[in-house]
Amino acid sequence: MKKLVNDPKNVVDEAVAGFGAAHADIVRVSLDPVFIVRADAPVAGKVGIVSGGGSGHEPLHGGFVGFGMLDAAVPGAVFTSPTPDPILAATKAVDGGAGVLHIVKNYTGDVLNFETAADLAEADEIEVRTVIVNDDVAVKDSLYTAGRRGVAGTVLVEKIAGAAAARGDDLTAVATVAEKVIGQVRSMGVALTPCVVPHAGEPSFTLADDEIEIGIGIHGEPGRERIKLEPADAIVDRILGPILDDLPYASGDKVLLFVNGMGGTPQVELYIVFRRAAEVLAERGIEVTRTLVGNFTTSLEMQGMSITVLKLDDELTALWDAPVHTAALRWGK
Repeated sequence: MKKLVNDPKNVVDEAVAGFGAAHADIVRVSLDPVFIVRADAPVAGKVGIVSGGGSGHEPLHGGFVGFGMLDAAVPGAVFTSPTPDPILAATKAVDGGAGVLHIVKNYTGDVLNFETAADLAEADEIEVRTVIVNDDVAVKDSLYTAGRRGVAGTVLVEKIAGAAAARGDDLTAVATVAEKVIGQVRSMGVALTPCVVPHAGEPSFTLADDEIEIGIGIHGEPGRERIKLEPADAIVDRILGPILDDLPYASGDKVLLFVNGMGGTPQVELYIVFRRAAEVLAERGIEVTRTLVGNFTTSLEMQGMSITVLKLDDELTALWDAPVHTAALRWGK
């Protein structure tokens, strides 16, 4: 294992400290307990939005803290849910009097710990609503979840809910638009290689040189099947078919197409994937009106990618286009 780390036990604390120093104009950080918060939080009268989960998926979630997106992010240890205490502290730090929305990926630890934190916040008279992101069509259940996993579609939920909060929507309305995105977004991924968790020091799973895992989870959870490596277009077809059939998406739909890298995939390969995915959508009469390509929901240094499709309408398009200023996404401001 070769990694630019010191003591593996300190990876998250040192990364968060570095992130705060690099982006002090956007965020401030707490190291005890660990969380990242907007530099101007709490914003009076605005719904606060908090998300989080195990580290190792950067820039998710800390990279999306800032104007027009998250008010706070709570990183746990690598691939491990944060505990309720930092979630509660982050919730209190962003409470501007209009309530707080928790955006939670559907992993058992995340769901339980955010639920506990929400209960504690309610006891302190902070109104909390929770939405659960479950966009992964690859598997119904896994060792980590009851139901579908939350993966790269979480980025789209955070951006659009964040825009709704920024325009002044109340807590119920922000939660409603977040649920709307969850209902209309689907994802699926593929791994070409495993990744190495720093404290483990060895790959989280094994793949032969000529094998890939279809439907991989962002922590290295098993997918639908393990197959021999195929050309990029064939892999895209394998992944995109189940996505489009699941909602289902139909001719005449307008969509946001998001090709996400898992951390170790060159940008040139992601654009090869995007090209084929756009071709398939066009063949089905589905119009790509918004796009996102890059490493946004990673799995450390895993080579691989995921495809996410979000069915858009005028409201969701306007919220996606609304200004955002974070470390990882910024436009219009």
